[in-house]
Amino acid sequence: MKILRSGRHVPPSPSRRTRGLAAAFLALAVVATGCTTDERKPGVEAKAPTTALQPFYSQKLDWSDCGDGFQCARAEVPLDYATPSGEKIGISLIRLPATGKRIGSLLINPGGPGGSGVDYARAARSVLSDKVRARFDVIGFDPRGVGESSPVRCMSGRDLDAFVSLDASPDTPAEVAALEKGSEAFATACGAKAARLLPFVGTADAARDMDVLRGVLGDSGLSYLGKSYGTHLGAVYADLFPKNVRALVLDGAVDPSVPSLKSNETQAVGFEVALKAFLQDCFEDGACPFSSRTVEGAMAELGDLLKKADEQPLKNTLGDGREINESWAVLGIVTPLYEREAWPVLREALGHAFNGDGTDLLRMADLMLDRKADGSYSNQTESNMAINCVDHPYPKEVSAYAKGAAEAQKVAPHFGNFVMWGSLPCAYWSVAPKGTDKKITAEGAPPIVVVGTSRDPATPYEWAEGLASQLSSGVLLGYDGDGHTAYRTGSDCVDKAVDDYLISLKAPKEGTMCPKVT
Repeated sequence: MKILRSGRHVPPSPSRRTRGLAAAFLALAVVATGCTTDERKPGVEAKAPTTALQPFYSQKLDWSDCGDGFQCARAEVPLDYATPSGEKIGISLIRLPATGKRIGSLLINPGGPGGSGVDYARAARSVLSDKVRARFDVIGFDPRGVGESSPVRCMSGRDLDAFVSLDASPDTPAEVAALEKGSEAFATACGAKAARLLPFVGTADAARDMDVLRGVLGDSGLSYLGKSYGTHLGAVYADLFPKNVRALVLDGAVDPSVPSLKSNETQAVGFEVALKAFLQDCFEDGACPFSSRTVEGAMAELGDLLKKADEQPLKNTLGDGREINESWAVLGIVTPLYEREAWPVLREALGHAFNGDGTDLLRMADLMLDRKADGSYSNQTESNMAINCVDHPYPKEVSAYAKGAAEAQKVAPHFGNFVMWGSLPCAYWSVAPKGTDKKITAEGAPPIVVVGTSRDPATPYEWAEGLASQLSSGVLLGYDGDGHTAYRTGSDCVDKAVDDYLISLKAPKEGTMCPKVT
């Protein structure tokens, strides 16, 4: 199972979903109508839509109350922008109206790919500052292929359980063959059940949808906060519509120029860095479950735990029949690394796992995958793979993944195999990739703020440096911290810089590094 690049947060206990988790898979909210005070830079004019697309830009949204102060609607976009008169699909939207003097709309995306922007916007009161919410209608949307926007569906919950259970760290030719068979089955199922959608779920088409939403919402320039994969969506938008940008915050950045398998390796190293930071913190706590008192020793203990789970599944007390093998255990370890506040959860879960009970790790893995107690899944696992496979060129030869896994394992012994083999379904994908791994410059766009966290497990800091340097107007804002993404995670320095930029278009000084929060 490919590890998701998502702006997710993890709850403080394995059994309770909280505001933080809700922030992981939230959807985009629909924008309120009315006049806009659009504080764009002088001389930057929005690009007008073509005549064929004008009906989409001029459509009127039918907003309805959907609880807790939110309003929901659906916008119509062409399935294929090359033939806008053809089939149309709906994009689900949600909005939380501004509480003060309104500037315009702020679109938000939590990442993934596959994260629901509608769900994410539901947590707007915690994922955005009061200052920002006062000035903007917060808009969440499910990108095409995701959530409630023509979702890609491939497998039943039982089949997805089997797919996730595949041994993603194969030790024998038979295990490699089983992984090949299971990955091909996933790709085949998607090709059979979602053939109509698969060619059109890529990031470029989703970015074009965002520009339609910008027009429908009445904003001459797009204001946007994207986290994790959402940074790629924002960067692609800026490259397609540089004159339509007002302010983009790209937090937990993805470097679009890194080749797909190299990107996997770099991400695996990021998880190793985060794991070491977790272990260093763990030794300062009396409840740390490791017998060793060194990071190196604890890393070895974790390796032994995963090896044991590979040979003999850990105990599962949920009563759902799943075997907690190495793949499930790795997902359970990775998930709490996304947020420092969840590290106590990981300490407790590992303590139980060392005693043979992997139930808490399984619960954490279910949070990562958005698997429900009844065994059903949201569609984020399927949409994640579908978007990745059409966005990036992946090798077709299994030997390339085997070679990549061997190299990644040298620098990321706990996660290298897992992340690398997780992309194998793309080798069998029925749709050729549309995207290429290349630099994005967005020539002509106003300043774009790229945020990177020094020990981010999922989107390493070097990716933020890479994206900021590629963008012709990129401004790098760093944070010396732990966890995935930086805005609204505890740093007043980051929060102020982002708020000032979104509201007043005052970008931080290039290369600003916000200090670690103690």
